[in-house]
Amino acid sequence: MPEEVVRSLSVNGLPYAYRVLRQADALTEPVLVLGGALQGMLGWPQLEDRLGPMATIVTADLPGMGTAAPLPPGPSAELLCTAVTQIIEDLDVPRVNLFGFSYGAALAFGCAQRNPRRIARLILGGVPTYISDEQRAHWRRATGRLAAGDTEGFATLVAEALMCVDPDRHVTRRDLAFRYVRRSMLHAVAHSPHAADSLERSLGDRPDFSGGLSGVPTLVFTGEHDTVTSAERQRAFAATIQSSRFTTIRDADHWVVLERADEVADLAARFFTDQPLETANYLRSVPRQARSVSEAVLGVVS
Repeated sequence: MPEEVVRSLSVNGLPYAYRVLRQADALTEPVLVLGGALQGMLGWPQLEDRLGPMATIVTADLPGMGTAAPLPPGPSAELLCTAVTQIIEDLDVPRVNLFGFSYGAALAFGCAQRNPRRIARLILGGVPTYISDEQRAHWRRATGRLAAGDTEGFATLVAEALMCVDPDRHVTRRDLAFRYVRRSMLHAVAHSPHAADSLERSLGDRPDFSGGLSGVPTLVFTGEHDTVTSAERQRAFAATIQSSRFTTIRDADHWVVLERADEVADLAARFFTDQPLETANYLRSVPRQARSVSEAVLGVVS
């Protein structure tokens, strides 16, 4: 069994914590997981089970998440990247593998841009590179329900915003995933003091996905039916990262980490230990180096 340790840190006076499942016989650098806006250090059992035998796993309640202190008003990217860097330094390792999903993908990308020498490999999943005006209006309706005390209506609208509800697209365990996401939203607003603020930030504090990245082996993936940001737009984003690879997972949407948890964990295990990805039969598209920026942009639906 891996040794479990929770360590406390602070950034700009804000306390936060991270959790380590230490693997003595690791085959690769520690894997630091950064999740969505309401996902904290205990939200990744599937990755822990699959990656635990081969790597030390690190999860975190960063400021604004879980048990950590709330974020101050204003942009938070720089502060959160500093918090992540402090975790790496506190681990006392030269580099980590970084796994960022959804909101956490933006943070992971920004951290890799700022400090590429500390990142051995980078996985970005369900990258929210583009949010339409219609989606923003939907989110505002959801936060309006929450402000009015209608938590049930809020949870339903959030689940609908994050999942593909088109019956003509097959999504594995769609109904189960929908109920889980909705229940998770209800739990978050009942127990997390950060829930409303996190959702407001997802609308107003939009991450910057420009500027590219080089020198860090990178894999971008998503569910083939992701309706938060389409696979085509995520492929175009991947093309801004030097020598990156892009792929989609079959029969899944934005919540691919829930609907196909074993497959996501297997994909991460393969990439972080330099194993072939092409033989994974759950991938819709063969992982390959992203097209050039100009080619990718031409393929994006406006």
